[in-house]
Parts: sequence; structure tokens; C-alpha cells
Amino acid sequence: MSIIGPETAALAENAPSRQPRQGRSLASYERMLEATKSLMLERGEDFTLQDVSERGSVSIGSIYLRFESKDRLMHAVIAQELSGVIAGEKALLDQVLAQSSNLAEFLPRYIDGYSRFLAANAPLLRTIMQRASIDQAVSGPGRETARRSAAMSVDAILSFRDEIGGHDHKKKAEAVFQIIFATMARQFGLGATAESGDADVWSVTKGELAQMALAYLRFDG
Repeated sequence: MSIIGPETAALAENAPSRQPRQGRSLASYERMLEATKSLMLERGEDFTLQDVSERGSVSIGSIYLRFESKDRLMHAVIAQELSGVIAGEKALLDQVLAQSSNLAEFLPRYIDGYSRFLAANAPLLRTIMQRASIDQAVSGPGRETARRSAAMSVDAILSFRDEIGGHDHKKKAEAVFQIIFATMARQFGLGATAESGDADVWSVTKGELAQMALAYLRFDG
């Protein structure tokens, strides 16, 4: 089964009015997406198709051949980014699980790796979240990606279910993920303001967060 959800796949499929096939058309299409992504990172949504044309060295006519509007072009970039986030998280989790033989090893590695991953992706994710608040075509894939991201992390934590106390192991794993993600989201300005984060505080907090999560998961109550 594909790790990319059906809503995200549909967004990617429906964004262009004409799909590129090969050769120069594919290279031109990829330059459109890359130029749009770089502009979104720099300006949010404050750019024009002329800006994309100049940044990507593609003609306006070529852009309109592939996309009906700027919105559709942004949809293609957003779908690509959401797909990349899920693939990147899966690769991170696979790596951390391969390196860890118990919860005490897994949690700090997971928190450190996941925080670096979110820090790298936060600038564009903030723009996507803002877009999702006003664009139903993006909000569905955004929620789908968030659910799949959470499920992968919960499943990774449950790899060590023998160390988790109590009876409802999944509930505990879900609670730990939500606490970890909420803390990171505040740090990196996802769903909050970027100014709310503090690098010095985070350098201490992430280690303590791993210890708190470990104690909670092991508690037999």
C-alpha cells in the first residue's frame, strides 16, 4: 500500500491541466514547481506567474499550458511537499528504529531526528497550513498527511509495546506523540507564531521531553 494518501494523490493528479510526459516538457514542468516552491518559501503567496516564469526560466505560455491558474500551480507544489514529508518521515523512523533496541534508545533519537526534520520543513509547512485554512482542496490532503504522520510515529513507538505499562498501549503511544508534536509545533511555529520558539530552551527541553515520555510509557497505571 502506498504511504501517500488518496486525497494527496488526487491533489497532485488534478493540479495540472496537462501532465508532462518526458524530455523537455518534463524538465520545464519541474522548473515550474521548483521556482514556485522557492517563491513560496521567500514570499508565502505574494508572487505572480510572471515571477515563476522569470525564476524558472519558463515562458508564461508554458505555465498556462500546464496549469489553469496560480492556485493550481501551488496545489502541485503542495501535493509534492506533502508526499515528500510522509516519505521523509518514514525514512527517518526506519533509520531510528534500526538503531534502537529499546524505548530508552528510541525516544531521544526520535525526538532529535524528528525535530531536525520539522525544522527543515517548517517554512513551507507554515505556508501550506495557512493555505489550508482558506482552501478546501488543500485542507483535506493536509489533514490526511497529519493523520498518516501521526500513525507512523505511533506505530514506531508501539514497536516497543513490551516496555509500555498499563493496558491501553496505543492510547499511551498516541498521547506521547501528541505531546511531542505539540511541543515541536510551538518551537517551529507550526500552528503558532515563529517567534514563540526559543533555540536555547529547546536544546534543554527536547532531552527532558524524551525522559518524560519514557517515564509515562513505562508507568504501569
